[in-house]
Amino acid sequence: MKTRLMAMAIVVALLVLVTWSASYSVGENEYALQTRFGRIVATQSAPGLHWKLPFDRVHRIDGRVIGRSYPGESLLSNDGRALTADFDLRWRVTQPQRYFEATGGDEDILAARLADIIRGDIKAAAARLPLAQLVAAPRAGLDATQLDAARRAFGELGVELTDVALQRVDLADDIAASVYQRMQESYLTLAKQLRATGTGEADTIRADADRRRTETLANATRDAQRIRGEGDAQAATTYARAYGRNTEFAAFYRTLAAYRNALGRDGDVLVISPDGEFFRYLHSSGH
Repeated sequence: MKTRLMAMAIVVALLVLVTWSASYSVGENEYALQTRFGRIVATQSAPGLHWKLPFDRVHRIDGRVIGRSYPGESLLSNDGRALTADFDLRWRVTQPQRYFEATGGDEDILAARLADIIRGDIKAAAARLPLAQLVAAPRAGLDATQLDAARRAFGELGVELTDVALQRVDLADDIAASVYQRMQESYLTLAKQLRATGTGEADTIRADADRRRTETLANATRDAQRIRGEGDAQAATTYARAYGRNTEFAAFYRTLAAYRNALGRDGDVLVISPDGEFFRYLHSSGH
């Protein structure tokens, strides 16, 4: 009984082992190449479980967009300046069998070969475009002809070029120093011009404000004198009318005004004769 159970267990284990070695799964966005003694016998792209012979090998290839960065590339601008640039490449495998035959499925080998293809076009674009346009240009400044040629070359390796871009472009240290110095001098000159323009405008505004202030004060003084003259004239007319109606009251009012003017401050002492004009109304206050 035990021998029979052991035999059954061995058979089940062998079946599981054979099933495991004869099947494989494919995920989404993935290719699977089935090779037999180094020769491709099947290509699978449908997700799910697939079957193979136990001695066949399965090579998995990523079908998503893949990106690589290539830093420190030496370029020469159209005006002869030495540049250092970083560029990025993005691609997607579209023909897994061709890709495998060209690179053996090694992504690093593919990345190096793709960089070799595109590097010359980037250098040609840098030599053709001014620095400002090169930095802002899409597709690293490659024109339509260069892009078509690069896509054909990528297609021979079984991949599709999706994007190429410059991430950073730097000048050489000595050239950068001279460029920064010229930029600084330019900005200083511009600052001086703006400062001079601002000073001139400030002087103009200040002179205009002073002129308006002088005109306003002159007009105010003129209006004040006119109003004061009109008031004095009306007051003189009123006084004359009042004095003409009652000469006695006018004399009394002038006497009081004389008192006020003579004794205008605390501590003032006035010595007068009792027979003078100051006491005339005092002596006659009962009348």
